[in-house]
Amino acid sequence: MSRLRITDNHEAVEINHEGDKRYCHDAIDDNTRKDLQRIANAQIKDLKGDKRPNLLVFPRDLGYYGDDVGEGRIISFHDDCISTGNIMGFVGVNDTQVDIISRFAKTDGEDYFLHYMLQRVFAINLFDIKHTTSSQPIFDFLLYLFPYFLKKALRQGIYKKYRRFEYNDSNIRGPIDVSRHIRENIPFRGTVAYSTREHTYDNEVTELIRHTIEYIKTHPMGNGVLNCDQETKDAVMTMTQATPTYNTRDRNRIINLNLRPVTHPYYSEYTALQKICLQILRHEALKYGQEKDKIYGVLFDGAWLWEEYLGIIFSKARLDITHAKNKTGENGIALYENGRRCYYPDFYRSNNCAETSFVLDAKYKRLGSDVKVDSQDDEKTNTIAIGREDLFQMITYMHVLAAQHCSLLYPIEPYESNSGGIVLSTPRKLLGYCGEIIGIGIPIANDAEYSAFYSSQEGTESALVAKIQKWMGNQ
Repeated sequence: MSRLRITDNHEAVEINHEGDKRYCHDAIDDNTRKDLQRIANAQIKDLKGDKRPNLLVFPRDLGYYGDDVGEGRIISFHDDCISTGNIMGFVGVNDTQVDIISRFAKTDGEDYFLHYMLQRVFAINLFDIKHTTSSQPIFDFLLYLFPYFLKKALRQGIYKKYRRFEYNDSNIRGPIDVSRHIRENIPFRGTVAYSTREHTYDNEVTELIRHTIEYIKTHPMGNGVLNCDQETKDAVMTMTQATPTYNTRDRNRIINLNLRPVTHPYYSEYTALQKICLQILRHEALKYGQEKDKIYGVLFDGAWLWEEYLGIIFSKARLDITHAKNKTGENGIALYENGRRCYYPDFYRSNNCAETSFVLDAKYKRLGSDVKVDSQDDEKTNTIAIGREDLFQMITYMHVLAAQHCSLLYPIEPYESNSGGIVLSTPRKLLGYCGEIIGIGIPIANDAEYSAFYSSQEGTESALVAKIQKWMGNQ
């Protein structure tokens, strides 16, 4: 089993266990190279689908969140070296495992930032989980996803379907099973073998969820995940009570009964939950099975994850900011009067005052900059290099919303900040209808311990909220 550990957004990814040497084809054995060629330079939309149900891609795969990442690539080969984009997570190809960690991960491999964003977005209580470096990152990611999608599914009610039950008693409620009756009740002892078809909560789908819950309990982080909040506790209890016939020895049979995805229109959220459960329960089989050319894993679009993470911060601070989501059609803006087509800035505020109306654009990318320090307040400022497409997009949103401010929110390394604080770029004044564009660099902590990282990141979030509140005229 070969394992590679690489970071996002690198043109020439460097190998961790051999210093700063580039990870080139000649440094990879033939079997690993052959496995990587199954996914290298291929668009994600061509890699996933019904033929590869064990490759989960967020946000697109589960059909709920915004941006379509199907055009992206997991990894690419250029000039004999591996390069990556915004995709993070874990992917396995036959005997090769690839961990794509965030570029803000510590040099010793601790990827606190990716775990932190996942736990924020999927509402896991950080302090109830003892964070440890796992040798199986895919399992950690699936743990973060499970309670979120369990709660979403239960909001549609407990999955209910018709199921055939077999009985052998004197209270006959269905057709008699003659062959079974002869086999079990001769000589006659006062009972009759029969079967019924009942509309019940105890079925193969809820049993699959119950098996997943019991399996998660055996993981070191399991109890923390399943007890992260009261809603999760209630959801776990509901599934436990709905599956009285649960038997741990039936796990393989239940898995086989769930290989066909749930397609009930009323219980649509159970499709995603079913996938997560199968991934968790079949993880070992996926890794060591004999299936040829298997591709499996959990991948996240860093741009989507960064935007959702910022949305959580703004929502928690109760800022008067609108979060637009293109795929769900929420909070879009039209460019034309009576126009039907909507466009979706990441975050915006629109009111009758142009001075307090603004657009916030989340960018999980490297932005070139010329850093300077303002001698008056000792706060770092810089001039950021904004791409042509991003620039035109922001100017368009500013014009339609009659906003005088637009800012890019992007993550930066701690060394790019002065004393770990927020970095503001030098405002760029627009001609015509005026207005200004500025960048807000958000430093990502690099503390040695996860608890210290959490505290540092919370402090950065508070500073970001304070900057935006001041911009809004609230302070």
